[in-house]
Amino acid sequence: MKHFVVSWSSTKIPVLRTWWTDRSTRLLRIAVVFLAALALLKLGDEFRRLIWESDRSGAIDLRILHELVYRWFAGRSIYSELITAVHPPATYAILWPLLGWLAVAPARWLWAATTVAVLGWLAYLIVHESGANTSLERVFVALMLCSMNATGVTIGNGQLIVHLLPVLVAGLLLLQRGRGGWREDLLAAAMLLVTLVKPSVSVPFFWIVLFASGRLRPALHVALGYVALTLFAASFQEPGLGILLRGWLANSSALAVRGGYANLHIWLFTLGLEQWILPASLLALMALGFWTYRHRHGDFWLLLGVTALMARFWTYHRLYDDLLVLFPMIALFRIAQRGPSTDGSDVVAGMLLAITIFAMLVPARLRYAPWPWYLLFTGGHAMVWIAVLIFLLDRARREKSMRSG
Repeated sequence: MKHFVVSWSSTKIPVLRTWWTDRSTRLLRIAVVFLAALALLKLGDEFRRLIWESDRSGAIDLRILHELVYRWFAGRSIYSELITAVHPPATYAILWPLLGWLAVAPARWLWAATTVAVLGWLAYLIVHESGANTSLERVFVALMLCSMNATGVTIGNGQLIVHLLPVLVAGLLLLQRGRGGWREDLLAAAMLLVTLVKPSVSVPFFWIVLFASGRLRPALHVALGYVALTLFAASFQEPGLGILLRGWLANSSALAVRGGYANLHIWLFTLGLEQWILPASLLALMALGFWTYRHRHGDFWLLLGVTALMARFWTYHRLYDDLLVLFPMIALFRIAQRGPSTDGSDVVAGMLLAITIFAMLVPARLRYAPWPWYLLFTGGHAMVWIAVLIFLLDRARREKSMRSG
């Protein structure tokens, strides 16, 4: 097997590299036109759904969040009243500035305005970090974000992740590349605290905060801030904090096996192993922590890409949280952008990036097709993401060996 891999690498990689070099500009132009058309159609329709759609699908998650925040600060026992109350208490405190003081209609407009701002911020960050050298490449990177199905669904539903990701990246970059002073640590901690509005997305990234930054202080600031937000939110409820936390865990556990795809929860539930859901999720999180510690001095975007995929797999997620896959896509772009490598990793990264982009553009309605057709969507996405994860893990191992050598 090893001989076959070496032989394939030595014969096919140069041919593929030459093929790409001769056609890269033309292919990128075609890709940019195609992705721009998709982005224009998707974002236009999804912003319409967010702001104006009046039926059940219009801003569905935003309207749920608005009701939850309103009821929470009105002192209603939402964990016993609503099965949609699946967020920890601190989430409602974090969401109050956007949803707690407006009626639903103006809140939808405010959410749309902030969505435009954070989407632009995220596009700026990934373009800046991608290593793109030309205007064409920079537009291509921005369009990877804007054309993804997950981006559109997130906007139309009024989901949280598009607000969360740029704050997360900016906070982690500040910890990684800042001077390590008190002001920077406090600012980074404040940003990272906001990302805990959705812990199922952001918690795995805190291994990077703990290990890759080289300082414990930011993590302590975040932990203390989160405790303070939890206590503040709990003060508006009659039940004690213990009862509130049990209600949150009960509702979120019930939701984890009712929907979502391509994650440990749904896989174990499908196999009839519900009792292993919590241990398996904790084990995956601990394994990520061990890996992050061992590779804490590695490339930031390799750390971010691996963590994002593990965050996608470790617990319950729906289609909108596929936006996490943007991070490994940027990691792949950076590897391909570095130019020829002796092991052909630039070509493999480029091929995986092309496959991933295609997967992220497959129409979301296929997810709800009858059995077994929906397996093309769910199983196909999982297989692509696992392949990317294996490649990024191998790249991190190789880079660590080169640093040690």
